[in-house]
Amino acid sequence: MLNVIFVAAAYLLGSVPFAILMSKAFGLADPRTYGSGNPGATNVLRSGKKAAAVLTLLGDAGKGWLAVFLTRHFGPHEGLYTLLAIVGLVAFLGHVFPVFLRFKGGKGVATALGVLLGFNPLVGLGALLTWIVVAFLFRYSSLAALVAAASAPFYGVLLLPNALLLATFVMSALLIWRHKGNIKNLLAGSETKIGGSREALEGEPEQNG
Repeated sequence: MLNVIFVAAAYLLGSVPFAILMSKAFGLADPRTYGSGNPGATNVLRSGKKAAAVLTLLGDAGKGWLAVFLTRHFGPHEGLYTLLAIVGLVAFLGHVFPVFLRFKGGKGVATALGVLLGFNPLVGLGALLTWIVVAFLFRYSSLAALVAAASAPFYGVLLLPNALLLATFVMSALLIWRHKGNIKNLLAGSETKIGGSREALEGEPEQNG
């Protein structure tokens, strides 16, 4: 029963729509009504309020980290790694398919990063540094997110127990799937670089849905 409570709490925490909360706090339009239509830091950034976008990014990452942190410190010791893996994955899914937004959420890059930092800070930092390096070299946010997602399991092989490694593989696969539109744009040469009119923290294409 205790495990179910932790899993349910992780999903609800992951479902908290920081993009919408921060937009309301700063008097901005609902991020679902412009840009890509996704409730993430990307559309908040398009509003021109960088502070709101940063707070959204921190909130989305923080909820993933917090779900794992609370489970690690207050959850049952027996089967802890399995529970941590489930909680981290469910928090990520809460962001991607949030109950508060009729299951239409963001891509989950920031929340996945938070979960990885909760699993093992070195794995999370490795993924973050990968994103930074690729973004700096190629100026494509989406490409940086894809490479970071693909690299996370390789860092995990060295540092994570099997249960957490499996959760990392699943998150990485889902992140890549969520970027399928960006992959098409990259292959077609139509993806906008960082600093362009469609600048994105999570590499979202300029399209609705």
